[in-house]
Amino acid sequence: MSSAALPTSSGFRYVRILSIAGSDSGGGAGIQADLKTFSALGCYGMTAITAITAQNTQGVRAIHGVPPEMLRAQIAAVVEDIGVDAIKIGMLHSPEVVQVVADAIDHCQLAQVVLDPVMVATSGDRLMASETVQVLIEKLFPRVQVITPNLDEAALLLGQPIEGAQALASAAQALLGLGAPAVLLKGGHLAGDAVVDVLAQADGHLQRWTSARIVTANSHGTGCTLSAALAVYLALGHALPEAVALARSYILGALAAGAAVHTGRGHGPLNHAYAPVVQQVRAC
Repeated sequence: MSSAALPTSSGFRYVRILSIAGSDSGGGAGIQADLKTFSALGCYGMTAITAITAQNTQGVRAIHGVPPEMLRAQIAAVVEDIGVDAIKIGMLHSPEVVQVVADAIDHCQLAQVVLDPVMVATSGDRLMASETVQVLIEKLFPRVQVITPNLDEAALLLGQPIEGAQALASAAQALLGLGAPAVLLKGGHLAGDAVVDVLAQADGHLQRWTSARIVTANSHGTGCTLSAALAVYLALGHALPEAVALARSYILGALAAGAAVHTGRGHGPLNHAYAPVVQQVRAC
């Protein structure tokens, strides 16, 4: 089985991004945020749903996992017919689901894989069982191109808190030691007027981005959106550091455009469609 679909009669096809993640009934994060991001950046989005959540801007009320065999069937159906140029992986709630995704990456020879290790929602709700964390590290970290944890997720992975922006680089290096070839450590949860993100790569490359903090209650789905945008720019052929810079630019614009909009009574969503891009196509 190959990740490339058969040529079309016209000789052109869309740039195709698959999201393997959970569904957010409130529409701000998960599969819904990913699809909005793919569309806004001109790509064709597809999904393999890992779990259904009952949630809104105030929190997660319930989680219902999709059976592993159903997840396997979703991935196979998409890859065998349409093909995949890049993958964003989000919420994986159980060890069995992690194994299905790892098997699919190997069997389908999938490349350009971005893993957002979703463990804690913006509301603070825990989204991943403790026993799943070690399986995620062992099975997926070596198989993806980059992981994109926030500070809470990085602290869970490392077993210790990350204190201040000066600790981001060393924390990112420690995460590389868990087997990932590259780590984009997001510092948005740190206090202060600036947001600092650090990209560390196994080849020794280390890069830091700093931007002014956008003051808003509408930050639900920020991590999902950034990793989805990163997958898009990798699929479009950008090197990882450039893809990170472009993804950060998109999310900063989406945050700013949605900062004053009221959606729900808690953490509202970004404005994903603030600057839509014409559909990207390429020759088969």
